[in-house]
Amino acid sequence: MRRSLFFIFWCAFVLAPSLALAQEVAGGNLALGSVSQAVAQRQQDLQNQLNALESQIAMQQQLLDKAQSQHQTLQTQIGVFNAEIKKTQLQIQAINLTITQLNGSIGAHNQTLSQLSAQLEAGKESLAQILRQTQMLDGYSVVSIALGSRGVSEFFRDLDAFASIKSSLANSFSQIQQTSASTEAEKETLQARLAEQEQLRTVAQLAKQQVQAQEKEKQQLLTQTKGIEANYQKLIATSQKTAAQIRSELFTLRDSAAIPFGTALTYAQAAERATGTRAAITLGVLKQETNLGENLGSGTWRIDMAPNRDQPVFEYITKVLGFDPDTMPVSKKPSYGWGGAMGPGQFIPSTWVCYGGFINTKTNGCTPPSGAGISFWQGPWQYVANKDRVRKLTGGSSPSNPWNAKDAIMATAMLMADNGAAAQTPQAERLAALRYFAGWTHAKNPAYSFYGDGVMEFAAAFQRDIDQLAGL
Repeated sequence: MRRSLFFIFWCAFVLAPSLALAQEVAGGNLALGSVSQAVAQRQQDLQNQLNALESQIAMQQQLLDKAQSQHQTLQTQIGVFNAEIKKTQLQIQAINLTITQLNGSIGAHNQTLSQLSAQLEAGKESLAQILRQTQMLDGYSVVSIALGSRGVSEFFRDLDAFASIKSSLANSFSQIQQTSASTEAEKETLQARLAEQEQLRTVAQLAKQQVQAQEKEKQQLLTQTKGIEANYQKLIATSQKTAAQIRSELFTLRDSAAIPFGTALTYAQAAERATGTRAAITLGVLKQETNLGENLGSGTWRIDMAPNRDQPVFEYITKVLGFDPDTMPVSKKPSYGWGGAMGPGQFIPSTWVCYGGFINTKTNGCTPPSGAGISFWQGPWQYVANKDRVRKLTGGSSPSNPWNAKDAIMATAMLMADNGAAAQTPQAERLAALRYFAGWTHAKNPAYSFYGDGVMEFAAAFQRDIDQLAGL
C-alpha cells in the first residue's frame, strides 16, 4: 500500500507538469490562432490597398507610354516628367505599404517566438522534474518493489506506473524537440522578414531621390525654354550628342574606377554575343547598382560580410587574385542582415565562386549539397581554371576578378541571362533585373518594381546612345 501511495504522489507532482505543459501548448496554439486570424485580416486590408496602388501605377505607365510615343514637344516632355514623377510617388507609397505589411508580420512573428520560447522553457522544466524523479526511482530494484508490494496484482500495477513514467519522459522529449524546431524556424522567418524590410527601405530612399531628380530636371527644362516651344526645339537641336562625346563620357562603376562609355559598351557587346543579354540591359543594371552604392557606401569584409558563409570564401578569392582582403571594397551591410557584395556587379562571394571557378575540394562543387550547412563554406577551397565561367567567355589568361570592369560586365550579363534576360523581351528583361536584385522569391513583389523600372529606363537611354553610335 505504501508503494502505491508513492506512485499516486509521484503522478500528482511529476506527471502533472506534463499535463500542464500540454494544456499550455494547446492554449498557446489557440492564442497563436487568434493572432494569425487578426494578422491575416490586417494583411488582406493592406493587400487591397496595394492592389489599388498597382492599378494607379499601371495607369501612369500607360500615360507615360503614350507621351513617349508622341512627337517630341515641350508639352509632351513635361507630360513625360509629370507621369514619371507621379508613377515614382505611387511606387514609394507601394513600398511603404509593403513595409507596413512586413511590420505586422514581424510583430506576429515576434509574438509567436515569445510564446514558443515560453513553451520551450516550460517543457524543459517539466523534463527536468521527470528526470529527477526517474533518478530517485532508479534506486529501487524490481525485487525491492515486489517485496514492498502487498501482492502480485499490486506489483504489476506498480510496473504499469513505471511504464507511464517512461512514456511521459518520451512525450516530454518529443514535445521539446517539436517546440525547439518550431522556434528555430520562426527565428529564420523573422530574420528573412527583417532583411526584406531593410532592402525595401533602401529602394524607397532611391525612389525618393529619383523624384527629386525628376522634379529638378523638369524645372531646369522650363527655365531653359521659358515655356516656349520654339526654344525647346532649339534646345533639342543643340543638345544632340556626337559619337565622340558618347564614347568619351565616363561610365561609373560601383567600387571600381570609372571607364569611358565606349569601353564599357565594347565589354557589354562582347557579353551580349556570349550570353544573349542585351548590352543596354547589362549597362542598365550596372548603372542602377552604382546608384544604390552611392546610397549605401562601402564596407569592409571583417565587419560587413556574413562571417560563416562569405568570409572564408572571400579570403580565398582575394588570395588567389593576389589582393589584400582588408583593402578591397565591398558593400556595407544594412542595419539588419549582411553586405559584402563585390565590385560593379555586386556579387557576394558565395555566388561568385560558381562564376569564378572556385570549388570546395570536399564536394568538388561550388554549391552546398543538401544538409551540408555552414561547414561547406569553410572549405577547403581551390581555384580550377577550367571551371572559371567568366574567364572562358572573356578569353582571359588569369583568374576572373569581380572588381575588374571587363570581368564584372561579363559576369553581370551571365547572371542576367541565367535570370531569363536572354529572351530579350521587355517583360523578360525587367523580371531578370528584379531577380538580380531581389532574388527569384521576391522578384514579382510590386514593392520592388522601382528597381526593375529604373533598369529599363537606363537601358532605354543607353540603347539610344548605342543606336546613335551605330548611325541608326
